[in-house]
Amino acid sequence: MFTQTLTKRGRRSALLDLLTGPHGVDRFTELVDPTWTRGDARARIVGVRRSTSRSVTLTLAPNRAFTGFRAGQHINLSVEIDGRRRTRPYSPANAEGDGLIELTIGRHDGGLVSTYLFEHARKGMVVGLDSVGGDFTLPTDPAGRMLFVSGGSGITPVMSMLRTLRARRHTGEVAFIHYARSAEEACYRDELAEIARTTPNVTVLHGYTRSAAGSDLVGRFGAEHLAAAGDDWNHVFVCGPPDLADAVRAVYPNAAAESFVPPMFSGESSGGRVTFADSGVEIADDGRPLLDQAEAAGLQPESGCRMGICFSCTRRKTSGAVRNVITGAVSSAEEEDVQLCVSAPVGDVAITL
Repeated sequence: MFTQTLTKRGRRSALLDLLTGPHGVDRFTELVDPTWTRGDARARIVGVRRSTSRSVTLTLAPNRAFTGFRAGQHINLSVEIDGRRRTRPYSPANAEGDGLIELTIGRHDGGLVSTYLFEHARKGMVVGLDSVGGDFTLPTDPAGRMLFVSGGSGITPVMSMLRTLRARRHTGEVAFIHYARSAEEACYRDELAEIARTTPNVTVLHGYTRSAAGSDLVGRFGAEHLAAAGDDWNHVFVCGPPDLADAVRAVYPNAAAESFVPPMFSGESSGGRVTFADSGVEIADDGRPLLDQAEAAGLQPESGCRMGICFSCTRRKTSGAVRNVITGAVSSAEEEDVQLCVSAPVGDVAITL
């Protein structure tokens, strides 16, 4: 009976797609409700909370096309701003598998999407959920003592890990150190205090770089702060600015680390020519990543994070070599996909754009 039901559903779905082609049934159901799509993952904002002066917390109800995430991963969220689709990666802060998505987005100076969401996000707004990715995740079967270190908006993936461990009734020792400029800008401060109060195996410490009081840590991560949390950790996770990740890895070289900060570029020209074949545009390489050079030439390729995370700016390179500005690796293979935001030309390069 169950197999027959699935077969009937499959036939009905195929018939609907045939009758509504070439666009398929999604193009019609989304006129009734933008989240009624089978192929495109989308979510409706069902909660908006501005708990600090520099962040907004959104609760999203995803549609059935969204397949979920693992604690620590990021989701590429898309929103339309001034008629153009913009995509940025954000890490959920909630435990995996609870049906909703909680995103706490820090407002960054000059940040287009973060500023837009901080100022304009509202209940009922529909956003796109393009993909889920990232290897910054909990071990399948975490055992031993675990240390989490975060800075600023980097708290969200490790908060998801902590909440997931609590949902699983994890009994191992856990320490959580979070850094912010001040107590007023520290996300999840009250919840972390409650977790520490009610969960004997969890220790929570806050570090403030501008002001601190009482038992709070002052300044940046170092030996003194680590001593307050303890040592000999079996698993260490750090997410935040690069200098925080570097400081933690100086003590724990094998720590899992992630930073959402755009890389810095040297800007040295290779002396080659860049051809955007589909647009008939050819320019002299100025040393910047291909995305910046394309935009300077008047093109508008789709892009998102601008730091090699979301892959929305990926295009086909048909000839030439490029250098990854993050890793320094040079690739000269023909007919390969490259991320425009982190790929700089090495000599003559042709891109299908």
